Amino acid sequence: MIRDITIGQYYPSGSSIHKLDPRTKILITFAYIIGLFFINRFIGYVFVAACFYGVVKVSKVPLKFMLKGLKSIMFILLFTVVLNVFFTTTGNVLWSWGFLKITDEGLVIAAKMGIRLVLLIVGSSLLTLTTSPIELTDGIESLLSPFRKIGVPAHEIAMMMSIALRFIPILLEETDKIMKAQMARGADFESGNIIQRAKALIPIMVPLFISAFRRAEELAMAMEARCYRGGVGRTRLNSLKYKKNDGIAFIMGAIFLVVCILL
Repeated sequence: MIRDITIGQYYPSGSSIHKLDPRTKILITFAYIIGLFFINRFIGYVFVAACFYGVVKVSKVPLKFMLKGLKSIMFILLFTVVLNVFFTTTGNVLWSWGFLKITDEGLVIAAKMGIRLVLLIVGSSLLTLTTSPIELTDGIESLLSPFRKIGVPAHEIAMMMSIALRFIPILLEETDKIMKAQMARGADFESGNIIQRAKALIPIMVPLFISAFRRAEELAMAMEARCYRGGVGRTRLNSLKYKKNDGIAFIMGAIFLVVCILL
């Protein structure tokens, strides 16, 4: 399951999506999320799924690789669906037992919620899969730079978000190594009830926290050795510039958002 988490990972393929300005991809991702929450009909979800599939094909990121990330949130997905199925009281009752009821409207709401969560997660993960951490940091900082006039530390916020995203795959890899080492010593993480499984995770959490603090200290020392003093006066090797493809992407994103609102 550790290897199935795709959040924070970067998949280089050199596609036209990868070459877009990071600010363009961030804004279009926000438009995608906003449009997704406007939709409340199945025909709208079909439209979003078709658009998402087309973007995935252009990005050259394997769809199977993206769908692997759903395994890590399967419990949350199932919990959300079951909660909507059994605790939606409106509509015609199809089955009831005590305080539990299944209605036709509850099934429809649960299906819509499940589809929305899947599209939201895989669509958002496409941003990190097609944007390197450095580009993502520069894009967030550039978008937040107008708010510096009111005291918002744009560079620091972008740096923290970039480091957090960068550390996700590193910590996942470290967790996988620790789990394999513990299993080689006879540890069992699969059998037993929830409490027993939680107790079995303690030998993993302690070395993981120690490793995380060690890596954080090494990163701080490396940044200090390179005379890092924040974003004041810093320059970039490659400045962000909008290109023709970014304009086309903005137009397509605007059309997508309008169609989602209309649907």
